Amino acid sequence: MKLLILLVVVLGLVAAVQLSKVYQLSISLRGKREEDISEADNRLNGGAFLAFMAVFYASFIYLLVYYGSYGTPPATEHGVAVDQLMNFNMAIIFTVFFIVNTLLFWFAAKYYYRADRKARFFAHDNRLELVWTVIPSIVLAVIIAFGLRTWNQMTGDAADDAMRVELYSKQFDWTARYPGNDGEFGLANYNLITPMNALGIVTADGIEEALEEIEGKIAKVEQEISYEKGHLLAEREALVAQLAGDDHGHGGQGHDDHGDHGHDDHADHEGHDHADHGDHGHGHDDHADHGHDDGALKAVLVARIHEIEEMLASDKVTILTDASYEAKEDKLYRLQRHRQRIQEIREFDFDGNLSAWEAGMDDRIVKGEFHLPVGQEVEFVFRSRDVIHSAYMPAFRAQMNTVPGVPTRFKMTPTITTDSMRTVLNDPEFDYVLLCNKVCGAAHFNMQMKVIVETEEKYAAWLAEQDEFLVKEGSDELEMDQAVTTEESINVTASL
Repeated sequence: MKLLILLVVVLGLVAAVQLSKVYQLSISLRGKREEDISEADNRLNGGAFLAFMAVFYASFIYLLVYYGSYGTPPATEHGVAVDQLMNFNMAIIFTVFFIVNTLLFWFAAKYYYRADRKARFFAHDNRLELVWTVIPSIVLAVIIAFGLRTWNQMTGDAADDAMRVELYSKQFDWTARYPGNDGEFGLANYNLITPMNALGIVTADGIEEALEEIEGKIAKVEQEISYEKGHLLAEREALVAQLAGDDHGHGGQGHDDHGDHGHDDHADHEGHDHADHGDHGHGHDDHADHGHDDGALKAVLVARIHEIEEMLASDKVTILTDASYEAKEDKLYRLQRHRQRIQEIREFDFDGNLSAWEAGMDDRIVKGEFHLPVGQEVEFVFRSRDVIHSAYMPAFRAQMNTVPGVPTRFKMTPTITTDSMRTVLNDPEFDYVLLCNKVCGAAHFNMQMKVIVETEEKYAAWLAEQDEFLVKEGSDELEMDQAVTTEESINVTASL
């Protein structure tokens, strides 16, 4: 079968070459050059342009009718204005699209090349320059003004009675946080993020927990550095050499002292007095103290050598390259800096009537899905732990980038409950959804969270079922009854 396919391909190539030769021969027999195109051919091409324009427009209109819908009606108050803005822009785009392409195809068909006609050429025309400068400028100014008005409606200050929800993004999931009964979000700091405090909410217990975790990491890295085999061997060799050198040095020093002492005694044999004897006795004491210090140093060196030998014999010993060793030292430095920043939080003087140590204790952390009451204005606060994500809720006509270290905001008022939208769409499986609209990594496609819009009564009942962020007394467990375990972490990069 493969041989047959190969023969067909080869024969096709041979046939194409032969047809090309026949075409070249026919041109030479007619006495015409290949680039000479007849008027009939030009007229045919002009008509083909018009035919293509008709097919092009028909297919465009078909695709627009079949796929042009947004899929769902706007489910928020501002969504109506967003659709109006989009429709206004699309109307301008369609108008320009049809005018430009109609002129393009029409001129190509009408003014095809004729031997008896010559195109007019002019280098500049002020009227044309004015037309295609002023008109687009006016249209763009209108679009910008319309867009800014709609944007300001969506991002302006929320009402005093608006509820607030924080959405935290990380690779590759979302976490929602609701304020507790005090109506205030607890302060958060990324230095306090631990498996048990995934949002880094500032609490006294949270600080102690973070310090305990960082101390454990520091101890582990310090052990890996101190038990590195190559450095231990080098240190032992240096200590042994120092010990041998000290022994040799002390023996030589005693011999020199003895020689000097004998020489001095001989020189001063006739003239020394009792004072000299006193000085000589004092020198003997210094020599004794010096020997005592040398003995203590020798004991320290021997003890350290013995300790190194025990470390080398243990199962904790590691072998690292120079690059790995330097990386461990750098990691240790960064961990120590991290510990210092956590300790600084404990001493921070928070302003305000509500204590920052208590504000976050009754916050509610939600994973998997979050709920909103219909008809209630909601102010979202978006944060990111790692990279730039984009919070996109298509049915709400809402989208906002989430930027590490820079909180962003958005407000909206849901107008259609989830059950009502299912009825409108005749789709019992429909759900509102929060997506990430930035390509943020390998699992970007899976970064989503379900949104439930319901009545005020159902929302209040659901919120009451969500546990508060509290550390039980005498326990390290959080009171968080969520579908996803607390191992899923998310950052709050709010500054204190």
